[in-house]
Amino acid sequence: MHRADAAPSTGTDDERITAEIRTWVCSTPLRGLVAHFGGTWPDGDLTDVLRFLDDFSARHWDFRGGRERPDAREPDLDPATATLVLDAAAALGLIHAVPPARSAYAHLVVLGGLAHACVRRVAYAAHLLRAGLPVSGEVAVLGSFRPLSDWERRTLAEAGLPADETEVDVLDTAVRRVFEVAAPAEQDGVDAGHPHHSWSSRTYRPDGLPPIRVLAAPSSEPDQRRAHTADTQRFWAAHVRLAPGDKVLMVTAPIYVPFQHCDALRTLAVPYGCAIDTVGVDPTLTDLAVLPEQTLTPGRYLQEIRSAIRSMRALHAGLHPR
Repeated sequence: MHRADAAPSTGTDDERITAEIRTWVCSTPLRGLVAHFGGTWPDGDLTDVLRFLDDFSARHWDFRGGRERPDAREPDLDPATATLVLDAAAALGLIHAVPPARSAYAHLVVLGGLAHACVRRVAYAAHLLRAGLPVSGEVAVLGSFRPLSDWERRTLAEAGLPADETEVDVLDTAVRRVFEVAAPAEQDGVDAGHPHHSWSSRTYRPDGLPPIRVLAAPSSEPDQRRAHTADTQRFWAAHVRLAPGDKVLMVTAPIYVPFQHCDALRTLAVPYGCAIDTVGVDPTLTDLAVLPEQTLTPGRYLQEIRSAIRSMRALHAGLHPR
C-alpha cells in the first residue's frame, strides 16, 4: 500500500510509516478537498500540516459533534461538491475493497461497529477462512458493551435476526450463526456492574477452523467513556500474547480502513512489533446480502476522512514526540 491513494502500510519502521503518512495527507485529492472548502495549505513540516488538517476538518467536516456516528448530521452539499468528495474518498482508499495482501496470517481480527456492520464483517471473515486463507493463531472478534440504538435493533429485526442489546451481543450471535457453533468452549470475564469497567471473552472452536474469540474490553478511561477500538485491541493483544513478527489481518468496512489501520499501527504494530494489514468487507459478495451495506453519503466520507487525519496525527505524534 505504498500509493498516494492509500493509508500507511504495514510494519513498524518509523521512517517508512512517516513517509506514508506524508504521502496520504499531502496527496492531490486531499489538497483539492481543502482548497474546495476554502482552506490554504500551510507551510511547515508534517507536524504542522497534520495540526492544520485536524483543525480545518474540525471546522468543516465534523458532523458528529461528539455524538455516535448514527447521530451525525448530514451536510447539505451541492452536486459538484458531493462528486468531488466521492472522488477524493475513492482515491484516498475509503470506498473500494481490496483483498488481503498476504497469503497467510497469524491472527485475523474483526472490528465491531454498528449492528449491520458487525454481521457483515463476521460473515466476511468466515468467507476468507472458508476460501482457504490460513490463520495459524486465532480469529478475534472485537466489540464493546455499547447499547444498540433503536434503529440498529429495527435493522436486525427486519433481516430476521435477533434484536440483541449490545454490539458485542450482535458479534457473538453472528459468530454462532455464521460458524454454526452452539456454545463457547471457554469463557471468562468480569461483570463489574458497569459496562465501562466490565469485560468478557468467549472462545468458540468450529470444526476445521481456527478458534474464534469474541471479546469486549473495559475502558481505559471508565469515568469518561466506554471502551473504544484501541482499548479492545490492546486488551486482545495482552490476552493473545501478540508477538514480534506476527502478521495480523484486520477486517472492517472500506470507509474506515485508513483510520482504523493507523490506529492499529499505533496500538499494535509499533508497541508489539507485529505487521498489520487492514481490509474492508467486499460488498459484492452475495453471502453477505442478509444485511446489505447501508448507503454511505458524501458527509459520511468527509467525516471519516477527518477520522483518518486524526488517527494519522496521533500515530505521527507517537513516532515523533516533542
